[in-house]
Amino acid sequence: MAEGLLDPRTIRQLAAALDLRPTKQRGQNFVHDANTVRRIVAAAGVTADDVVLEIGPGLGSLTLGLLEVAAGVVAIEIEHSLADQLPRTVADRLPALADRLVVLEADALRIDELPDPQPTLVVANLPYNVSVPVLLHVLARFPSIRAGLVMVQSEVADRLVAPPGSRTYGVPSVKLAWYCAARRLGSVPPTVFWPVPNVDSGLVELVRRDPPATSASRQEVFAVIDVAFAQRRKMLRSALSGVFGSSAAASAALEGVGLDPQARGEVLTVSDFARIAEARMLGGVG
Repeated sequence: MAEGLLDPRTIRQLAAALDLRPTKQRGQNFVHDANTVRRIVAAAGVTADDVVLEIGPGLGSLTLGLLEVAAGVVAIEIEHSLADQLPRTVADRLPALADRLVVLEADALRIDELPDPQPTLVVANLPYNVSVPVLLHVLARFPSIRAGLVMVQSEVADRLVAPPGSRTYGVPSVKLAWYCAARRLGSVPPTVFWPVPNVDSGLVELVRRDPPATSASRQEVFAVIDVAFAQRRKMLRSALSGVFGSSAAASAALEGVGLDPQARGEVLTVSDFARIAEARMLGGVG
């Protein structure tokens, strides 16, 4: 019986046994470096009291590292062969901790409930192709998540942590800010993955915070965000003319909440968007 975290040789053996050919469609790149796994677990601040939600555990590299520390891990895996194998891998390598793992074969974008105890952290090597929608979905559905650390494509990491006014600020930045304060903790080189991706990855730390104080719902605020960024570099009065009925009405609403109608969405905070959504709602528009 082998013990401990996975190494490159074991990763390839598991993949071969499952006849697994990692696909770009699933965004599958598996971490095979134990030092990187332990760095992620340490940076996430996982404690013996935490229940960790892991999305896309793959062959189990990060899962094993989390189980060494956490009270429990709930792993959501969409691929049947991987979901089926993961408990066996854990039982083989960390038999004393196997009862800490729950594996759910499901699409993380569609999952709406989790077994108790509810997760306190999200820690994941998120598939590149669905990283932002998955992250926003789990933060919306599981308010028990107080913090987390996710590994995403470097470019996505930059977008998630971008402040208003920066070149990479956009819809992901604003929507994530509704739930969390986010900061980048560093980069992860392609060489720690199999297969080796053609991009670097970035680590993003998440700390849950209260959303802006507003009478508008999250859905109403997010709808305004989507419209404001649908055509970048448009002045807000033009971008939101459809929302308020006309450019003049949009200008009046924006001025009413203390915002410049000639500003662009790229300079607004999530609280600014909440004020716009509230004005739209109070004005009976849409």
